[in-house]
Amino acid sequence: MSHELANRNGSLGFWDPFFAPFFEEDEDASYGVLDMKTDIKEVGDNYQMEVELPGFDKKNIQVALNDGYLTVTAHIDRNGSSKDAKGSKENYLHRERFSGTTSRTYYVGDVKKEDIKAAYKDGVLTLTFPKEQKKEALQENTIAIE
Repeated sequence: MSHELANRNGSLGFWDPFFAPFFEEDEDASYGVLDMKTDIKEVGDNYQMEVELPGFDKKNIQVALNDGYLTVTAHIDRNGSSKDAKGSKENYLHRERFSGTTSRTYYVGDVKKEDIKAAYKDGVLTLTFPKEQKKEALQENTIAIE
């Protein structure tokens, strides 16, 4: 079917003007790159982050804390599932769904790893952690000059 739709130079004939924006490849474009849309809200003495990770398996999501920065890394491989039951590769004309590894880093401040709770349900990773405690102002040890 792909040979019927595309001519030798890869164009789609009379459909070109309509479909061109969808099928043109641009090196600067980031087709399929996951944005990891994130909502952050206050819940009592905690912050709660909700990170969208649709289609990911929980075992392929990692959360790490280093020097006050929380990094969420997720991996998905849709290429491995592109074979049918007979083992032959499917002939895609165009693919936009993300496949690979993506990550995003958030500054969370002085938080301990043990204080972070993580849950993944319905494509949303929820991270709950305490608000950074403000350090008490240092007492001044200055001596007044008369």
